[in-house]
Amino acid sequence: MNKQNQLAEVHNSGKPYILYKSKKGFDLFTNFSKKIILNNNNIGNFLNKKNKNNSKNIDLYIGFFGYEILNNLINVKIPKQKSIKFPKGIFYKPEKKISLSNNLKYQNKDKNKKNNFRININKNSYTKIFNKFKKKIKSGETYQIKICTKYKTKSKIDPLNFFSKLSKTNLAPEAFMIRDKNYSIISCSPENLISKKGNNIFTKPIAGTVKKTKSLNKIKALKYFRKNIKETKEHNMIVDMERNDLSRICKPGSVKLSKQKTVEEYKDLFHYVSLIKGKLKKNIKNEDIIKAMMPGGSVIGCPKINTLNLLNKQEKENRNIYTGSFGYIKFNGDMRFNIIIRSILNFKNISEISVASGVVVDSNAQHEFNENYIKAKALIDLFK
Repeated sequence: MNKQNQLAEVHNSGKPYILYKSKKGFDLFTNFSKKIILNNNNIGNFLNKKNKNNSKNIDLYIGFFGYEILNNLINVKIPKQKSIKFPKGIFYKPEKKISLSNNLKYQNKDKNKKNNFRININKNSYTKIFNKFKKKIKSGETYQIKICTKYKTKSKIDPLNFFSKLSKTNLAPEAFMIRDKNYSIISCSPENLISKKGNNIFTKPIAGTVKKTKSLNKIKALKYFRKNIKETKEHNMIVDMERNDLSRICKPGSVKLSKQKTVEEYKDLFHYVSLIKGKLKKNIKNEDIIKAMMPGGSVIGCPKINTLNLLNKQEKENRNIYTGSFGYIKFNGDMRFNIIIRSILNFKNISEISVASGVVVDSNAQHEFNENYIKAKALIDLFK
């Protein structure tokens, strides 16, 4: 049986499984021997648990932290919000891993029904929130803040069908998919938050977005970002914040910019990207790394704690997975985590897509509202 047939067999069996983008294609994780549903009481034990390392490529836990549990971990409180009661985080212990190519060959014969998405914040409401946060910026309470909007629709979906289409049209370096019995997540996340090997750690902040056009190529996009004061200011702030986050857990003087202000190309847009590296101090634990780096600053704003408090007081709905983090922790301590953006959560036959754009002192409400739709479009198009 070839590997693509194995994927279809796992999918059709109804078993839970995970697909995660690798350098050469995708890794398929399945045959889970453990499923750990995280809560505010057990997350510390999970992160600090000593696991016997046999150097196998499945000696790891793979899964996600939701936004709420990451706030709680760093003692940031979230007021009572509207909630769908989705788990705060789930990690799995796989007993089987299959390496697949980038070309995921799977197609569901069922045609998708037309789905009408509703947005939780219309343009007028967004503008009011935008203006409120602009005042907070001018008063110095925050320097940048990300306003979250959520698109929802009732739907039954075949997640592998969606993810296969997404991998062909909008392949992203941190893409992943989870299919379990009562939920699925499909993501084309572009942003790596943590890559740790030994005592080396990297983070890749993305801050800056421009819509693709026929006349705008990668070189012109770079010129646009360099000339755009708002995009440059936003990028610099996030890079400085994530350098500061790394500095809390890294040896003095080791945190450096490895790549500064490059452009990455995606289906509907270009992103402004940097890469930061550092060397960890001795005796740094998994929990120390997670608390220092999460939630990722590029999707929150800065300063992080103050901005989180402002966001949490304003937002009426639980973010669930959005701006949480998906990835793995190996038993030898190495880890890789992304930031969960550009994602569909399907739970209780409701699909939700959350997006956010950054507000700085030079921002325009109309532009930022439109940018949110650009970010959601590649996922909304899957339902057509």
